[in-house]
Amino acid sequence: MSWVLDPVHSSVEFAVKHMVIATVKGRFTRFEVDGVFDLDDPERSTVEARIDAASVDTRDPQRDGHLRSPDFFDVEQHPWITFRSRRIERSGDGSYAVVGDLTIRGVTREVVLEATFAGLAKDPWGSQRAGVAAETSVNRKDFGLTWNVPLEAGGLLVGDNVKISLDVEFVKQG
Repeated sequence: MSWVLDPVHSSVEFAVKHMVIATVKGRFTRFEVDGVFDLDDPERSTVEARIDAASVDTRDPQRDGHLRSPDFFDVEQHPWITFRSRRIERSGDGSYAVVGDLTIRGVTREVVLEATFAGLAKDPWGSQRAGVAAETSVNRKDFGLTWNVPLEAGGLLVGDNVKISLDVEFVKQG
């Protein structure tokens, strides 16, 4: 079955430590996710995502501008963050490990998204919908995101580990 993303009811968010003591959260406002889902045999499903790196939003325009710069995402040279699944493995009742290639700043690394299938529902207009939540953590340095500033009291301004969370809703096509 072919499914398309409902972007109005979906989100791509991230969280990273700031100054060791707090967590900064952000999101991307423009993204696409396409999938071919086999609900009877989820391991035969595939998913691809494209995130517009310039759509980063942390509720601070100055920080967002810095994140778009060559210090971080370098959106002029690398406008897209992409994910392409290699395989999907059942890891429990309604839980799946989505193994795939994440590309940020032109660097590709294999990551595992821990995904939970939230179920199916028919909307008031008769369309079939499916919900999925997924999470992973990556080390930003693995993708060439190495900019940082040492703090006087020790530690660094920006943490290395980034938690990525997706809550997505799909609409069945055809």
